[in-house]
Amino acid sequence: MRKAKPKKRYILPDPKFQETLVTKFVNYLMVEGKKNVAYSIFYDAIEIVQSKTGENGLDTWKTALNNVMPYVEVKSRRVGGATFQVPIEVRPERKSTLGIKWLIKYSRLRGEKTMVQRLAGEIIAASKNEGAAVKKKDDTHRMAEANKAFSHFRF
Repeated sequence: MRKAKPKKRYILPDPKFQETLVTKFVNYLMVEGKKNVAYSIFYDAIEIVQSKTGENGLDTWKTALNNVMPYVEVKSRRVGGATFQVPIEVRPERKSTLGIKWLIKYSRLRGEKTMVQRLAGEIIAASKNEGAAVKKKDDTHRMAEANKAFSHFRF
């Protein structure tokens, strides 16, 4: 076990919107250290969202992210030789991290031609409570609901 907890690393806000959440999203979107490419993908996707929906692109993205963030999840817990899926509440930090990861993962799996179009499509779908990322959240919630009987095994 570690001697001390590692220091929390604080990230700087992005240059365009001055939001730290955008920087976090871009850091997860980034591949092979190409941050400028990741920023351009994100900003172009936000512009596409803005032109398609007619609303503020950043607000639509925040709505989409909130629709994807899970509130409960299941964690495996061994009790007396049996493994139980115990539902637990998700910490706020982990909630945003899971939402970001799912939004990026399912936008990469979409069928559009470029990553900009895929990300924009997934953001628009998630803001309307549709799409694969929202389905993943619903599946996670359903799994926690099904295993509610084992909630007394929480740590």
